[in-house]
This record gives sequence, structure tokens and C-alpha cells, in this order.
Amino acid sequence: MTDPTRDLRGALAKRQPKHHAAILDPKGVGELLRSIDGYEGQGNSITRIALQLSPYVFVRPCELRRAEWSEIDTEGAVWRIPASKMKGRQEHVIPLSRQAIALFEKARALTGDGTYVFPSLWTPLKTMSENTVNSALRRLGFTKDEMTGHGFRAMASTLLNESGKWSSDAIERALAHKDKDAVRAAYHRGTHWNERVEMAQWWADYLDTLRTGAEVVPISSARRG
Repeated sequence: MTDPTRDLRGALAKRQPKHHAAILDPKGVGELLRSIDGYEGQGNSITRIALQLSPYVFVRPCELRRAEWSEIDTEGAVWRIPASKMKGRQEHVIPLSRQAIALFEKARALTGDGTYVFPSLWTPLKTMSENTVNSALRRLGFTKDEMTGHGFRAMASTLLNESGKWSSDAIERALAHKDKDAVRAAYHRGTHWNERVEMAQWWADYLDTLRTGAEVVPISSARRG
């Protein structure tokens, strides 16, 4: 019996992973953060906060713009994104640094009486446009080949790994990368929480150091187990 798919083998191109441009060098990150702080544009206050929060929490752009106030617990310093909103269909709990909490509180003063943290500029019943953050980056002068809203994830992943301070499992959990092994995934969600809390604050402080343009001296090159 002949294989009807034989002649098609190799004819279909494999799906290539999409590249999201990102700034990965510390000096460039500092310049980006300073530019964001000076952002002025349409809906500038809430858009600026969305930009400022992006590097601290490094969630996917769709998760950021769809954030609801019911998910944000500033007293408990956590943001709980329900499974229905996550790519991997698992709840993602994000420890919030002091800097991230301050930004959420600033946003609350603007949009706290509505459902969404970052509502549409035109109606509070809808979320911010998916193009808002990228458009703001273009307004700041960063091309699509230099930086994207999704690029904040690559930025965090690269610099956190290069710091040598944090386990790869903790970083992967912070990025909400789904573990194919369900048992291992459940184990690591719990065991790396304390490390993720510490890492979130270290990362926020590190970003603030880069923003000032200060020279960054690695504290330790030893990787955690």
C-alpha cells in the first residue's frame, strides 16, 4: 500500500518561532527606561504607566492590557492572572516588587473605579488596544527591529540568566513557560515561590540602577541550585 503523503514530505515549511525585538544590553536598557519615563503622547498618563510596568512584571502584552483590578492585590504584593487568560491555561501568580506596587497604585488613581487597569482610551468597558505599547515605543523612537512590547520578556530572561543569581527554573516560572511534565510543574510552582519573590525585588532594584546610568557590578556569579 502506498503512502499518499509521501510526495508531500518536505513540501510544507515548518513553522518558525516569531522573533520579538528586544534590547538586551544593560546600557541600552537604561536608555530605554529613561525614555519611557519621559513619554508624552495620547492618553499619556495610563500609557506611560503601562510602559513603566512592563519591564518590572515582564508578562505577555495581552496579559498586561487585559489586567483587571480584581486580580491585583497590592497589600499581598501579588497579581493573580486566571488560567483563562494565560497561554498555557494555568493560573499565573506574579510577586510584585515595591516599584510595581507603586505603579499599580498610581494607575488605580486613574482607572481604579473601572474593571480594567489599562482600559481603552475611548471606553472603560474595553481594554487598551493591543497596539498601544508598541505604538508608544515607536513614538519614543524605537523601531520594530529594536524593541517591542513582547521584548520586555526577552530582556528579563536574558539579564536574569546572565546575573547568575537565580535558578533557571525560577526564571522559567516567572516567565510562565509551561512545563510539559505536570507533576514537575506542580512541584516547581511551589518550591520556587520564595526565590521568585526575592528575584522580583532584585530585578526591580537592578532596573532602577540601570535607569540612573550607574555602573552595575555583579554581586555574585554563583548560580542557585
